[in-house]
Amino acid sequence: MLTAITGKALRRMAISRDEARELLALPRTALTDILQAASRVRRHFKGDTAVLCSIINAKSGKCSENCIFCAQSAHHTTAVEEWPLRSDAEITAVARTDAPYATLFGIVTSGRALNKNELAAVEKTIAGFAAEKIPQKPCASLGILTAAELAALKAVGLRRYHHNLEVSRNFFPKLCTTHTYDERVATVRAAQAAGLETCVGGIFGVGESVEDRIDLLFEIAALAPDSVPLNFLVPIAGTPVGHLPSFDLFEAVKLIALARFILPDKDIKVGGGRIEVFGDSQALVFLAGANSIITGDLLTVKGRKSADDIKLLADLGLTPI
Repeated sequence: MLTAITGKALRRMAISRDEARELLALPRTALTDILQAASRVRRHFKGDTAVLCSIINAKSGKCSENCIFCAQSAHHTTAVEEWPLRSDAEITAVARTDAPYATLFGIVTSGRALNKNELAAVEKTIAGFAAEKIPQKPCASLGILTAAELAALKAVGLRRYHHNLEVSRNFFPKLCTTHTYDERVATVRAAQAAGLETCVGGIFGVGESVEDRIDLLFEIAALAPDSVPLNFLVPIAGTPVGHLPSFDLFEAVKLIALARFILPDKDIKVGGGRIEVFGDSQALVFLAGANSIITGDLLTVKGRKSADDIKLLADLGLTPI
């Protein structure tokens, strides 16, 4: 099976759902074979390179949406810090600090969407990247935006828009009831229509089934994003899934590999939960098929020091780009 799906991936041929099920059912004794197959596909399309992204939590807390995993939702009682949209100077200062480590810089805000004044402020900040010669490519995750709003962001220099599907269409009503799966899809398509690169992924470990995980990856593939961030639940007290266990390492390896086989030529990125799931086995992230990570501070969970990630890449013979 691994030989068959590796051959398909190398030829950009779609693997079947039955093959995806078979992969996710493999026992731990197949770990070496999975890593070898996924690494072969990663190297074929991405060479010995790695894409590093950094982000800033530019607006925290008081989110009107009720996503069950999120510490920033106003529907949950958590210990998350809250602050309004950070100033242009604060955002660009973080970007400059992260520039030696990451080529992409994401401005991430809580809430369903930004208001007009907040959007105008973010547009000014993004325009400043070129004017102030900040070397990173500006990216943003600002919620559910309209086609006109996304076009305006593109016009001032935004390169990539991040908007996750989070979970499968089938499971989505159990994840969130304050907006719909179709609204998320529409935002991704609007970003693409505006000429923006897109970053579309999800989160695993929130109570979904194996079939939901497979569905999500195929649903992401149907949108043909440029980058696919995979996040693993970090249970946070006060959220509806705060009692769930941390995600299993081997299951995470298989999901990264499956993402590589389903989306062979895309950037497969590991974000939230990387420290908690992979611990001292960070090399497995890349050996399992990922070619991208979020480095440094995350939103409400721990990130990994960028200097440590740069050393990891050097140890693996990977060149950051």
